[in-house]
Amino acid sequence: MSAVEDYLLAHIEEGIEDLKAFCRIPSVSTDPAFHGGIREAAAFLADRLRRAGFPTVEVLETAGHPAVFAELIRDPAAPTVLVYGHYDVQPPDPLDKWLTPAFEPTIRDDRIYGRGVSDDKGPLLIPVLVAEAYLKTEGRLPLNIKFLVEGEEESGSPNFEPLLATHRDRLACDLVLSADGAMWRPDLPSVTVASRGQVALEVTVTGPSKDLHSGRHGGSAQNPIRALVQMLGAMHDAEGRVIVAGFKDGAKPPDPRIIAAIEAAQFDAETYYRSIGSPKPDPITDGRELLTRQWLEPTLEFNGISGGYQGAGGKTVIPSTASAKISCRLVAGQTPAEVTAAIASHLEARLPKGFAVSVMQRGPGSQAFFIDPDLPALAQAEAVLGELLGQKPLRVAMGATIPIGAAFRKHLEVEAIFFSFSTADEDYHAPNEFFRLSSFRTGLVAWARLLDRLAKPAH
Repeated sequence: MSAVEDYLLAHIEEGIEDLKAFCRIPSVSTDPAFHGGIREAAAFLADRLRRAGFPTVEVLETAGHPAVFAELIRDPAAPTVLVYGHYDVQPPDPLDKWLTPAFEPTIRDDRIYGRGVSDDKGPLLIPVLVAEAYLKTEGRLPLNIKFLVEGEEESGSPNFEPLLATHRDRLACDLVLSADGAMWRPDLPSVTVASRGQVALEVTVTGPSKDLHSGRHGGSAQNPIRALVQMLGAMHDAEGRVIVAGFKDGAKPPDPRIIAAIEAAQFDAETYYRSIGSPKPDPITDGRELLTRQWLEPTLEFNGISGGYQGAGGKTVIPSTASAKISCRLVAGQTPAEVTAAIASHLEARLPKGFAVSVMQRGPGSQAFFIDPDLPALAQAEAVLGELLGQKPLRVAMGATIPIGAAFRKHLEVEAIFFSFSTADEDYHAPNEFFRLSSFRTGLVAWARLLDRLAKPAH
């Protein structure tokens, strides 16, 4: 192993302690109650980058949460890599489902548990530690490195594209390496070459001008919950596919290479459903059908529904409003604005008399993204993974959304590669999120090798 790799593995315990400290900070971007945690996490990361040896580190303000920027230019003629990640995390709810406190990182069975440890604080810390190892052992980086770490990824990145536009010149680079993302399976190395787009909505149905007594007014007053449920129930067919008129307009056929990857994966649907604690539904016949739905088809999911009394016990009330939170995953050719318009038209056409409905899009949304399959850096990343993990990685798509690929292509005119060492089973966005310490160790070596290779001309 190189001196850099030796250093990284010799200091692994220090890196784990850094990760614990990072994950103790409750940097939830969606909830204003955690504003202090956002600021604290940005400051923590900025300080850690300075300690790693970056001479230029700044907290960049946006119209929302700040981003952290750092750079070290060893030679203006050398290649420049921009490392992307995010320091914000999902809300920890439901708290009672956590085996240990969400913001008190705990190690069990060579895994570290805590909110944000897999998405994205663990994978993000890896390139920081790798840069530090190069500077400690060799006195310089193999190439120029910049960091751009945002604080709004978990709330739709509403200010990310304006940030890129404002700081375009400072962010100029030859390639983006994303520390965000995930390996597809823990037992199979993979690189993500495509991801679905996303748009999030909030639908509110209004009936009476105030909450009403369900005995005094029951049977005569309009109930918004009933109306909302009826409207939502008309958005899917019996197999769970979206039947909203206009929803799929513009959708393009899938890339044949992704279909080939699905065939090669030999994915076990039964094992998948056991892992998520759910019986296999009849429409899913096998692993091919499952992955086709997850990777290649647009979706419309209900993320939350509310109306009336939500506390303990009962309260006999007819609520004045009812609402639902919806998120849609988009395939190539769909746009967030057109999908939102189709959903709004669908709901308005089915709104019963006596009610009003509003549809609010949360954030700008993002379109689907595909990496150039012939990008030399992609082949270099695959080679590193193959060496370390013992088999050639499979090129896969992602059902989830990472909008940065399209944004970097648009504003910086460069490609982005996802090089994360999270895996999709690590319960990010759910209670008991964890990160494998074996992946942490492997990721350190992999990033060290990839940066070294990217510094050399591709053949």
